[in-house]
Amino acid sequence: MKQQQKDFSLPNNYKNAKVDLTTTNSTTVYTCPTATQTIVKSILVNDDSGSGSTIDITLTSGSDVFSLFKTKSITANNTVELLTQPVIIQESEILKVQAANSDRLHVVVSFLEVT
Repeated sequence: MKQQQKDFSLPNNYKNAKVDLTTTNSTTVYTCPTATQTIVKSILVNDDSGSGSTIDITLTSGSDVFSLFKTKSITANNTVELLTQPVIIQESEILKVQAANSDRLHVVVSFLEVT
């Protein structure tokens, strides 16, 4: 008797999201889509101003806001990897960033979406 196997694997989509923080407003970098879980593997922050700055990174779930990084220093002309372990983002949660100074920081978030 031949045994049949079914493939129950879920589609995986590797992506990134990028933002140039031109203001000091809280800025959405990524919103997790419906019926999706996201594994954030990397959050790179670069200062290209020569002056340095700080950044806040939050995860919003409904009306709850969770700080991942608060007033994290980014030195002048430097790139910093903020994560040492992956972060899981659930359906409809929002990853936001906010710079203390405008026109200094760039953020690149690399992640895997599992649907």
